[in-house]
Amino acid sequence: MGAQGDFLQLLHEHGYKLDFFPSHASGVTDPNLSLITRGTTVLAMKYGDGVLVAGDRRATAGNTVMYDRTDKVLELDRYCVMAIAGVPATAFEMARILEHSFKYFRRSQLQDLSFEGKLRALSNLLKENVPAALAGTGAVAPVFAGFDPQQGCGKIYFYDILGAEFEGVEHAVSGSGSPTIRGILHYLNRWGDRPLATLDEEQAIIIVLRLLTSAAEFDSATGGVNYEANLYPIVKRITDKGVQNISSEQLKDLFATQVAHYV
Repeated sequence: MGAQGDFLQLLHEHGYKLDFFPSHASGVTDPNLSLITRGTTVLAMKYGDGVLVAGDRRATAGNTVMYDRTDKVLELDRYCVMAIAGVPATAFEMARILEHSFKYFRRSQLQDLSFEGKLRALSNLLKENVPAALAGTGAVAPVFAGFDPQQGCGKIYFYDILGAEFEGVEHAVSGSGSPTIRGILHYLNRWGDRPLATLDEEQAIIIVLRLLTSAAEFDSATGGVNYEANLYPIVKRITDKGVQNISSEQLKDLFATQVAHYV
């Protein structure tokens, strides 16, 4: 067992080609897999009123930018969203299945599916997708965020490609730009002027814009802000009032005054 407990490395040693796992021993991947469109980077963080979820807009295939207006924060129902990192085709289909499943449950049972039930539903879809994920053609590592009416608070969860579920107590990130912003989030939450969960909405949005701009600086797969084209990240708030979009006008004003000035 030369894998030393590393499950993905063990799979590689038994013949699986894991294109999303760059540190495997041979360093060789299937060149055809580089044509698959992928999307990064997404994050969720708690703030004073609830949860902010954001994602950049870039989708790539290998070193080619395929699209710069991808929506990676997908609304599943009035109280929860799924932010996607990985293969958009697979993630979009998962989102459609979940959206229809939640809607069917609400209409047939005359009540919303519980928050825990929604988490299990996403986990099951990821587990069913394991063969495609291990083949390197359909890996998705999403962030799930929502407002739990029963507990009266916002919650954040993140998943690995095998369907394992983890709660992000204050924040969660996924995608190729996540190493950069995960460290910044930890620093700000622990040693910043105040914990992230106590920030007001405007302060939280400014941090989100700065984080994604930082990720774009160091990760070529993460798209930055295109001020001239009026192209900004997708940012949604989740509170007891449900899921709401942060307007591009508000993002534009905050980026111009609070982000671009320091870049």
